[in-house]
Amino acid sequence: MSGWKDLARVGFPRAAVVAHDLLMVWLAWYGLHQFRYAIQPNAPVLPYLSAEILLVLAAQGLVFWQVGLYRGIWRFASVPDLINIFKASLYGLLAVVLALFLYNRLDPVPRSVLVLYPVVLTALLGMPRLLYRSWKDQSLNRTDKAALRVLILGAGRAGETLVRDLRRAGSYQPVGFLDDAAKLRGSQLQGVPVLGKIEDVERIAPETAAKLLVIAMPSLDAAAMRRVVNACERTGLPFRTVPRLDDLLEGRSLPGELKEVAIEDLLGRKPVTPDWKAIRGWLGGRSVLVTGAGGSIGAELCRQCARHGARQITLVEIDELALTTTEAELRRDFPQVQCVPILGDCGDAAVMRFAMGRSSPDAVFHAAAYKQVPLLEAQLREAIRNNVLATETVAAASREAGVGTFVLISTDKAVDPVNVLGATKRLAEMVCQAQAEDCATRTVTVRFGNVLDSAGSVVPLFREQIRSGGPVTVTDAEVTRYFMTIPEACQLILQASSTGSQHAIYTLDMGEPVSIRMLAEQMIRLAGKQPERDIAIVYTGLRAGEKLHETLFHADERYRPTSHPKILQAEAREIVGERIHAANVRLRDAVARYDLEELALTLRESVPEFLPMNEVRESNGGTVVAFPARHARKI
Repeated sequence: MSGWKDLARVGFPRAAVVAHDLLMVWLAWYGLHQFRYAIQPNAPVLPYLSAEILLVLAAQGLVFWQVGLYRGIWRFASVPDLINIFKASLYGLLAVVLALFLYNRLDPVPRSVLVLYPVVLTALLGMPRLLYRSWKDQSLNRTDKAALRVLILGAGRAGETLVRDLRRAGSYQPVGFLDDAAKLRGSQLQGVPVLGKIEDVERIAPETAAKLLVIAMPSLDAAAMRRVVNACERTGLPFRTVPRLDDLLEGRSLPGELKEVAIEDLLGRKPVTPDWKAIRGWLGGRSVLVTGAGGSIGAELCRQCARHGARQITLVEIDELALTTTEAELRRDFPQVQCVPILGDCGDAAVMRFAMGRSSPDAVFHAAAYKQVPLLEAQLREAIRNNVLATETVAAASREAGVGTFVLISTDKAVDPVNVLGATKRLAEMVCQAQAEDCATRTVTVRFGNVLDSAGSVVPLFREQIRSGGPVTVTDAEVTRYFMTIPEACQLILQASSTGSQHAIYTLDMGEPVSIRMLAEQMIRLAGKQPERDIAIVYTGLRAGEKLHETLFHADERYRPTSHPKILQAEAREIVGERIHAANVRLRDAVARYDLEELALTLRESVPEFLPMNEVRESNGGTVVAFPARHARKI
């Protein structure tokens, strides 16, 4: 019984389409003969069915099947389907001519029939398909009164596709387009009129009784998107946007999905497009190891490696929940990739020796680090232990295991550092540089600015404050930061890693810095509220170790462009490797004794450009540890 149901559900519609098409073939062939002989006196009487017609049906039907005509669906018939039908008609004509030539030398077939046959057949096959689609579209257009009325901003290809998706969903009714292109004014797309310019949305939205605005312009830059969002906010209506192509390809959004405008859509810089061919060529089939694999950057780095061809990924993470979560996501989304989870501290030499022996990685990404600026100002020992000494341990284990590429993930705060985070990350860069001097392992350092939505960053904090009703806390009205998204940061890491330099420091041309005050105001508006009216903004003053503006480039690091237009390569500054090794010995001894004075002294001597803004305070004893002011020595 179930077999008959399956046939009725799948087989019968396909058979009906085949029968329809063969009927059109018969009609075209028979009708053209009748038309030809109608103007001829004493015209022969043609039989409705003959050996000649059966050969035409068989030849044309076989061509239909071979060109894939029945893989299309009438409901979505379009111009490509018409082109395919015309192609099938031409190929069918050749097949018919060959079959009839072998059968009767084409003697009784008028030449005018052969000339007109593909054109007439294309019309007979295409018209029913287009009429069926038009009928279905019109039936979907007759939505019930409960359908949400939608005004679409952008009458391009994305807007046209959106109309089809909304009609298919059935719960939305497109009522009009807005677009700044003058040539589109007064025209219609998919039967939906273009009513005016985008700046007219405040006037047109009430006239159309729209209940939702959708921005269908995925290629807009940040400045234009801010202008459109401001226009939408003036209406007081909820608004959504269609996903970008990159989000669709990377699986972060689904086709036809409407998403809220995210804060990254409003940043003042276009996303960087990596050279995926170079990345896949370098990463494909390799075994990689990621420290800090459960963190925001580490987890996304694992996903990017899996997505772009890594054979095996070893996850080193000290947080058991973060390790379990990341491993489960990788096994679910990338079952073809072998995952090797290792719970442990990457600063433990035994853990790293075991991890290297277990996985034999071709590349190591060192993402594990402490990064909270105000906290680290009062936690000097842990900052040095995790950011400096653990980096030395991982780099040494990579060198001993013969790893091909070691990648240190650093920060823009390592440029002219004024806080513990920046100083320890700068010293970590120097440690890697010292180890790379007489080592076959290629060492790469990648610096970037603040990462949106990473754990502990300002965006999740603002989001939670807005959700709680405020106030939103901003340190200073003038403070600015460079921002990038988590996927973009990881793409930069992979792009830099795929280059051929033996040892280099890479940074991203991040455009203009973003005002944190503006960021807070935009996030409040995106939540459907007004700054200062619904949600207050409170300025708390710069925290320990913070400065107003970050610096991307050091004066002594000669920057030059790379093969990628948005990535710059810095020439590493000269260091004395023996002094770096000696400093690390002193730091390890001071860490073992919890000697904060010695740690502060050694860090200041090791990083001459470090100019601390604050004193490091040890909270549990009330001890104040001041960084000593001593003459910097060349390291």
